[in-house]
Amino acid sequence: MTSNLSVGSHQQPLPLTMKAMVMEVAGQPLTSKTLPLPVPAAEQVLIKIIACGVCRTDLHIMDSELPDPKLPLIPGHEIIGTIVQTGSGVTQFKTGDLVGVPWVGYTCGYCKYCMRDQENLCENALFTGYTIDGGYAEYTVAFQKYCFHLSAQYGIPAAAPLLCAGLIGYRSYKMIGAQAKQLGFYGFGAAAHILIQIALHQGKEIYAFTRDGDIASQAFATRLGAAWAGDSSVAPPVRLDAAIIFAPVGNLIPKALKDIDKGCSVVCAGIHMSDIPSFAYDLLWEERVIRSVANLTRKDGEEFFEMASEIKLKTETRFFPLHEANEALAAVRGGKIRGAAVLVM
Repeated sequence: MTSNLSVGSHQQPLPLTMKAMVMEVAGQPLTSKTLPLPVPAAEQVLIKIIACGVCRTDLHIMDSELPDPKLPLIPGHEIIGTIVQTGSGVTQFKTGDLVGVPWVGYTCGYCKYCMRDQENLCENALFTGYTIDGGYAEYTVAFQKYCFHLSAQYGIPAAAPLLCAGLIGYRSYKMIGAQAKQLGFYGFGAAAHILIQIALHQGKEIYAFTRDGDIASQAFATRLGAAWAGDSSVAPPVRLDAAIIFAPVGNLIPKALKDIDKGCSVVCAGIHMSDIPSFAYDLLWEERVIRSVANLTRKDGEEFFEMASEIKLKTETRFFPLHEANEALAAVRGGKIRGAAVLVM
């Protein structure tokens, strides 16, 4: 279903326990648990979750492609919710505030990366739904530093994918440069279906690549305004000014290098990718660039949500109740979701 982002949340008295879907062993399905309600530390807030998006990164964690997760772990890092309790040191939020919680859950503020405005590379970072518990639950705690104030229009489940698919898509988009006009999106899922709205709003042309034979995703991209959609193995009808690779498929990098023009960039948007095959230097020559995207900064979030309000972004979502988290993950794994999957509490 397609959803406009509009208001919808309310407070309830705090219970003593909560339902959560928990990863106890990597590679195994999540287990439904009743857990004690978490208590916020001094710099944390307790959030009653409205919804949490289901991201491919959650699969990378469960499949051990991202190593050393916290165990047991509550996954999920695309969280929309309402603050129901604040820690003693919280100054930026109050009870009742609507917030979003992203992938980056904590940074130290003193390592060399934090000191040079690269907090997304922090040496001591913690990550929501990976090294700290996330949003596959009725409640969660989060550090105030990494919660975003949200306006009422985002208080519905359809907003949840903006907290990762939207944010990482936006950071990837910033890396290609304002001059780029004709853009290739490799993999057309949750991130691409949000980013295409921003790109079209700014006068770009989008060329969408999907798994070979995925006619449904190609039709989805065309419906959202792509100038062309086709198989990833096929050359686009024009030379591209930039390529953003959302699919975790390493052999798309040499393919994208073939598709872009001189002096242009291939941006790898995923946190994990399969091995990149060797390729001839000629593909990289003429000042083509390959770069990766790592996490996000608070500035990214502030810019993105300001732009989202201006453009009035819509998400295409399929909703699942919390206890069907395993079914939602399987649907994402199987490429059966047009847009994004979202757990609704």
